[in-house]
Formats: sequence, C-alpha cells, structure tokens
Amino acid sequence: MLSAFQIMKQLKYSAVIVGSGISGLYTALKLEQNSLGSKILLVTKSNLGESNSYYAQGGMVAVLNDNKNDSVDSHIEDTLKAGAGLNDESTVKFISENSDTVVKDLLGFGVEFDRDENGNFTLTKEAAHSVRRILHSGGDATGREMEIALVKAVKENKNIEVRENTAVVDLIVENNTCKGLIVLKDVSLHSHADNYEQIISDVVILATGGLGQIYQYTTNPLGATGDGFALAYRAGAVLRDMEFVQFHPTALAIDDRTHHNRFLISEAVRGEGAKLCDKNGFYYMKDYDKREELAPRDIVARANFIQMQKTNSGCVYLDGTKLANPKKRFPTISKKCAQNGIDIEKDLIPVAPAAHYFMGGIKTDLNGESSVKNLFAIGECASTGLHGANRLASNSLLECVVCAYKTAEYLNNNVGVATPTYKLCASLEWEPKSLNSNRCNIFDLKSKLKTTMWQNVGIFRDENSLNQALSDIEQIENEFNKGDYCANIEEYELRNMLITSKLVIKSALQRKESRGAHYRTDFLQTDKVAKHSEIKK
Repeated sequence: MLSAFQIMKQLKYSAVIVGSGISGLYTALKLEQNSLGSKILLVTKSNLGESNSYYAQGGMVAVLNDNKNDSVDSHIEDTLKAGAGLNDESTVKFISENSDTVVKDLLGFGVEFDRDENGNFTLTKEAAHSVRRILHSGGDATGREMEIALVKAVKENKNIEVRENTAVVDLIVENNTCKGLIVLKDVSLHSHADNYEQIISDVVILATGGLGQIYQYTTNPLGATGDGFALAYRAGAVLRDMEFVQFHPTALAIDDRTHHNRFLISEAVRGEGAKLCDKNGFYYMKDYDKREELAPRDIVARANFIQMQKTNSGCVYLDGTKLANPKKRFPTISKKCAQNGIDIEKDLIPVAPAAHYFMGGIKTDLNGESSVKNLFAIGECASTGLHGANRLASNSLLECVVCAYKTAEYLNNNVGVATPTYKLCASLEWEPKSLNSNRCNIFDLKSKLKTTMWQNVGIFRDENSLNQALSDIEQIENEFNKGDYCANIEEYELRNMLITSKLVIKSALQRKESRGAHYRTDFLQTDKVAKHSEIKK
C-alpha cells in the first residue's frame, strides 16, 4: 500500500521562504536580485502581507550616518542596557553598523519613511533610547507601510513564486540536513493525500514570526501560533532563550470583536510625552522607575500590572491629552480609539499589558543558519542575540531587514543557483491511517491553553505556576491526542501552540533568576553571569 507522501506531487526550488512578513518579503527580493533568482518560492499560510510586521506601529531603529546626535556606540549601549546583559554584543554591533546601508536599500524597493518639509527623515524617540533615532511611516503605521511596499515589489517580480493559504506542516530532515518541507496546499480544505505536496529545496528559510496567540491577551494577529518554533524543534534544531516573552505595557484594553487580539497603543505615544495613570487619576510611574514612562518595557508592563491589581481594575490609562496634535502624529491609533468612543485629544485611553514580542527562538548565527544544515531563520522566529532578555523598542524591524539582507548576501555568495536532487525521504512517509479521528473542540482547547499561559506563564511566574501550566497543557494534549498527521489547519496550529508553550514553560523553569522579561517571584535575584538557555528535541 502506497503512503500518502509516496503519491503526492513533488516540487523543487533553490530556496523556499516560509512567511510573508517584512523579513520574508525582503529576503525573497534580495535573493532574486542575484544568483538565486530563478527558483524562489515564498509560502504563507494566510494572504500575502498578513503578519506581525503589518501591525508594527512605532517605527524602525536606524543609526543614520547623517544623524549627528546618534552613533553606533550609543545604540549599542541602549540595546545592551535594555537586554539585561543577555545580548550578543557582536550581533548588536553588526546590526547597528549596517542599519544605514539597509535603510537606503529599502528605498529602492519602494519603502518610504516620513520626512519633514526639507525632505529629511523625521525621527522619534521611544522608551530606553537615549536619542531620537526611530524612523516611522504613515505617522504610526510603519510596519503596514513597509509591508505594503514590499508586497507590491514581490507581486511585480515574476521570478518569485508566491503560494498563499498554504501551510508548512513539517520539515524534511535527514542526517541533520534540511532537504525541504511538507505543505498543506489549501488551508481551507481538510487533510487528504491530494492536499499535500513535498517541496524539495537546497535552502529553507523560516520567517514565520512569533507566538502571541498562545496567550489570552496579545497584540499579535490570529496566525501567530508559534509555527516556526515547533517546526524547527521537530526537525531537531536548537532553540534558545525560549522563556523570554515580551509583554507590551499598553495594548488597548478593549477586545476586538473576535477576541483574537488587542490593538497596540505604540510606545511612540509615551515617547512623545503621554503619561500613565490609574483609575483614580494617580500618575504612578515615578514610584517604579526614575525613567518613568520611558523605562524598558518589562518594567513598565510590571508597573501597569501591579497598579491594576492595587486598584482592582482591568486597565490603567494613557493620558495623551497634552500632546501636540496627536491625531496627526498618530492617525491609526486615533482612528481605532475613535471607533471605540475615545477622543485621544480629550479622553484617557484604557490600556493593559499584552503578549507582544518574542526575544527567544531558533538559534542562528549572523548568516541566519540554524544548527540544522540548510535551515535558516530570520525575524522574530530567530534568536540572533540582538534582543537579549528584553527587546529595545523598534529594534525588531531593524533586525528583520538587516538579517534578511545578510542572509540573502550569504546565500548568494555561497549557494548560487542549483537544481535540487534530493529524493523522497522514506522516514517521513506518513500514512492516512495514522490520522486519529478523535473529535475535539479545537476552539475550546486553544482557549484553555491561552488562559493557562496567561495566568501562569505571564508577566509574573514562579515554580508552582509554571508546573501548573505544564500540567494543564499535558491534559490538553491528552484531549487533543493527535500525532504527526492532523485533520486541518486548526489542528496543526494547536499542535504547534502546544509544542511552543511547553518549550516556553520548560525554559522558564530552568532559569532560576529574574532577568528582563522573565520575572520569577520565587527567584527575584539576577545572576552575576548572564547565560543563554538552550533546548532541543
């Protein structure tokens, strides 16, 4: 009897990029410019452009050569301070030094940033930055504007094939070498043999984004289910610093109509002078840190959470009523608030912390290569060492583009055009009969997972809460009871969420200290020597 994967279609490419955020799009464009241009495939499980990148508001750090108030050394110092000693300084230096070059390169792909009447870039300042060095676009829609421009460039490029609504369900790995991947061709359909394809490639690049959807409250879109982490883990790659989840201090404390995420109120609003107060009108940040609203995100998030508990309230408030023309500076935020009956020039904005960004991920070098040969990772799913234990505001988009630029450069110089010759991997021949027909309520199981992660693996953690979460997730796994082969995209996402959640919990249990975004109430001290954590299958 032939297995499902022995009869499915097999395709070959020189490079496959998984994910259509800024890092994935930019990598495809840079590869196409040079020697890998003829055999590039970009796969996304949603529509092109739907990603975490799209929702990035505040901006992108750039140490510009003509910004005399800034320097690489200054940016390095700010990044290291925010990262609580866990950054890789050589990585920070490299990314900072290359920011000016990459910004100029992006302009060639149609990306633009806001300028003043003299044509100069307008720069803003955010928490823990010592100077104004953050580019923005569309006022407060930087990620959206960058994404739109890069999507347009990809669509116009006939050498880049795009597969939308296509989910990667596993990587093909033999002898610690990635040889391709297995995809569910159409996520709207249930699993059957005809809906799978095997894609063979010399290079697989994961640009799959983050994991916010494993939490009850998040600013991340629905697709941020930790897919890249789970795929890499199943493939045997080393993952690093999986305990470091960044909770943004100021998400709009109003659920969207689907309750899938919360709208981000950008760090830039506080950077321009907005203040935090509780329901009693008390401006409390001076009691938590001398930098007040411009303290690193982990400090502000904990302060907001504590103040909410003190006042028995579901939110605190951001006061931007004294800002100069906030509706012009923050049009996206203003519009969203207005839709919820909030005039940002007159009213306080209800905000609360929410899972926002992930500092850990697939361990890579500066070329993007993981511990599995021919498997690369860029963007939020990668752990390059830039962010340390707590990401400095607006460094994420910078990492996306500089690392995409570097990875493409490395591959163009070291791989070149090749015709893959790998054969079907017998070790990955799943049979349809391996599908467990157990029926379960996926929405209910996801909800249970998100709740226990928020309550037990959130802003504050201890051994009891982490073990409780681990027990809860193992119970969910028992209810789910699915193996490699799932019935639909929702089941594959839950599988990935469960794997990723356990990696976060196990890493958090191992780190018996408080550092950056990882805050253990039973281990409040910070160890003198900062060490990365690593985990693999």
